Amino acid sequence: MEKVRFGIVGTNFISDWVIAGARQDARFELTAVYSRKQETADAFAAKHGIPHTFTSLEEMASSPLVDAAYIASPNFLHAEQSILCMQHGKHVLCEKPLASNAREARAMIAASEQYGVTLMEAMKPTLTPNFRAVQANLKRVGTIRRYFSAYCQYSSRYDKFKEGIVLNAFRPELSNGAMMDIGVYTIYPMVVLFGKPKRIQASGILLSSGVDGQGAVNFAYDGMNATVLYSKIANSSLPTEIEGEEGNIQLDRVNIISRVTFQPRVAAASGRGTVAEPEDISVAADRDEYYYEVAEFIDLVLAGKRESAINSHTNSLLTVEIIDEVRRQLGVVYPADSKEGERI
Repeated sequence: MEKVRFGIVGTNFISDWVIAGARQDARFELTAVYSRKQETADAFAAKHGIPHTFTSLEEMASSPLVDAAYIASPNFLHAEQSILCMQHGKHVLCEKPLASNAREARAMIAASEQYGVTLMEAMKPTLTPNFRAVQANLKRVGTIRRYFSAYCQYSSRYDKFKEGIVLNAFRPELSNGAMMDIGVYTIYPMVVLFGKPKRIQASGILLSSGVDGQGAVNFAYDGMNATVLYSKIANSSLPTEIEGEEGNIQLDRVNIISRVTFQPRVAAASGRGTVAEPEDISVAADRDEYYYEVAEFIDLVLAGKRESAINSHTNSLLTVEIIDEVRRQLGVVYPADSKEGERI
């Protein structure tokens, strides 16, 4: 069996989760880890049984021991580190969001083309069986009139923030904030399903550090509207829903889709529309939720394809462009937005 040898960039809990899912694919081979500190690399390697460690990303990127890199570093490093790896002929699976801004995302996509390597954003929900169930049943709702999605999760780091301790999640120099962390989960599926919106209107709450704590964004499409809510300073249990003239599709959670239902509209004898009992159209997943993104990426690498049909370069770039506009309207500015001191 042909294997793809991975080097890990980033030793946080996300890497732990991805590795656990990736190891359900027999083609995944974990050969290296990079960290700035040798002791951190050694500890991570010991935990996961990784044979090689690096404290220079350039050395790992140029190493014949590695075919592909999984980038799970802070957002502001995604573009720089991904491009470095691609320059050395390594395929790149990069955590969401793909980049700090659209300029960086375009540079990453150009590098993928220039060096002939695979680049894919690690946006996991859109590659799962339950998202495919949404796509397969979308026509059943008839003419689509609305997409709604909410992902609001109070962050434990916000408690520290209120104490005057600004942790990474709320630091603009790391290209962080609520939209970049969790709001992106509400927008990416919208882009995959419906493409580019015609208009964007955003409102939100900025924290004293300069990042967004929460936001609400309305989108206009031909014949339909979309609304997303996201927050790291309040909770919500609202689901994601696609509303059509003939019925609705509902997803229990947009970031981890465990249950999908279709609820058809039926005509009552009185002539007034009513709804029927919801039909469970979920697909039972027999693998870890992170397995699917790694399997998709490995499929692309082994097939010699530069991009996914679902988590495509176009969809990733459009998502970042939308986030850029939301940030512009909210007044969220990152150091990464400037090139030679000028706003991009």
